[in-house]
Amino acid sequence: MDLSIIIPVYNVERYIRACLESIFKQGLDNDCFEVIIVNDGTKDRSMEVIADIISQHDNITVINQENQGLSVARNNGMAVAKGKYIIMPDSDDLLIEKSLKPLLAKALDTKVDLVLADFLSKTDEEIDEFCRKDFQQPELQVKEGTGEQLFLEELNPYHCYVWRTLYRRDFIVKNHLYFYPGIRFQDVPFTHECYIRAKRYLKTNVVLNLYRIWPGSSTKAFKVDNSRNFITAIAQTWKLRQIEGIAPSVLYKLEEDVYTSFRLIIYDTLSFYKKASERNYVMDYLNDTFPTLNFTHRFQQRLITFMVKRMPHLFINLYYYYRQLMRKLH
Repeated sequence: MDLSIIIPVYNVERYIRACLESIFKQGLDNDCFEVIIVNDGTKDRSMEVIADIISQHDNITVINQENQGLSVARNNGMAVAKGKYIIMPDSDDLLIEKSLKPLLAKALDTKVDLVLADFLSKTDEEIDEFCRKDFQQPELQVKEGTGEQLFLEELNPYHCYVWRTLYRRDFIVKNHLYFYPGIRFQDVPFTHECYIRAKRYLKTNVVLNLYRIWPGSSTKAFKVDNSRNFITAIAQTWKLRQIEGIAPSVLYKLEEDVYTSFRLIIYDTLSFYKKASERNYVMDYLNDTFPTLNFTHRFQQRLITFMVKRMPHLFINLYYYYRQLMRKLH
């Protein structure tokens, strides 16, 4: 079997049917791919609205489990996947018609570890409008390189999107790659590790995904849980520094990526938490979860590391009141 398509499902009854329908508009023979639907204990009618599609296709497998989160759902899907390549679209997004076929052909021909595609970000209304028109894919362009080149040249720490990539299953298995369970932002450590460990990759300009921007997206709501999850995610990413044989240039960028994410945590803490007790909690959780935090590339990094480690409450609250003062002055 050439391809396994893994779709975690949790409370997406409004979107899951369109997602699943788009998979069967890829021009692929049913016997060359499988669809693994992981019902992550959905509480709405998601499974009911696609029951007829499931019954019509013998290449769909359903895994039912108690709600354990996106990470575990993806891990369980990968554990039973049989395809030479794996793709994991989000259940609220769409695959553009016949976009997957040329990507899979390139993957099977080259046997690279990763194939990256392009995507479009759109709201519900824009997706509806897009689907009413014929979309012309750009003339195919392919860039091939090593995993080290991919990591250094292509990885944006803000865009660790799993759903835009075809993963060679043997690559996943050989390197024991999995999503850290129980957190959001699990894409961050997973994507970094995949890029670091990959031997060869392809990047194409094929537009594969319609990424749906909607108020209920897991990355939109901000609260203390999100801070804990994000801190855990970047702490797991920091641990990748221990990979044997990691090149100095890769190590430097990895540390810079984690520092970028760390600064985002600080920014969000200052922007969204009005109570000192909440800000203090985030800093305490950061130090407890990320005890090896030690940014050293520049004086500013060394200074911030010292303050976060030695005087976290003073640091975050002085920073908070400084920002408030600057806003009043401007």
